[in-house]
Amino acid sequence: MSAEVTLVPAAATDVGLLANLIELYVHDLSETFQIAPGEDGRFGYERLPLYFSEPARRLPFLIRSGGRIAGFTFVTRGSPMSDDPDVLDVAEFFVLRGYRRFGIGRSAAFLLWNRLPGSWVVRVSEGNRAGVPFWDAIIREHTNGAYTAAQRPGSPHPWRVFTFKS
Repeated sequence: MSAEVTLVPAAATDVGLLANLIELYVHDLSETFQIAPGEDGRFGYERLPLYFSEPARRLPFLIRSGGRIAGFTFVTRGSPMSDDPDVLDVAEFFVLRGYRRFGIGRSAAFLLWNRLPGSWVVRVSEGNRAGVPFWDAIIREHTNGAYTAAQRPGSPHPWRVFTFKS
């Protein structure tokens, strides 16, 4: 799969699409975290409306491959892992299963970091067995090894916290 990857700012009209993608994302996360769907069978994401009501602090993006939806990422200005209110945090990052292992996530992350230069934090649960090596490899590549990685307490697993400048 060698289609062009694009990162498109999500608009308020994309809320329904994002809500659908979030269900798939949180379902994937339920393998790592103790997350169960509500009585309606949906996981939901309470913070989704904030990405459209707090545009200076929360930035939602759609990931597309060959023009087709391939995932999304949410960025926040400020991170629970930093005292710097301007640090950029990859709050959520999701690539649909059919688009994984083709470099789409890597391309989307590079597009994100190039689009928003600055100090970054990426937090990954140590329980996310595929996520930790993915982020370690692409951050190392993007920064030519100029990053730090630390372990922080978390539940049910500790967090790997990457910090770097783009």
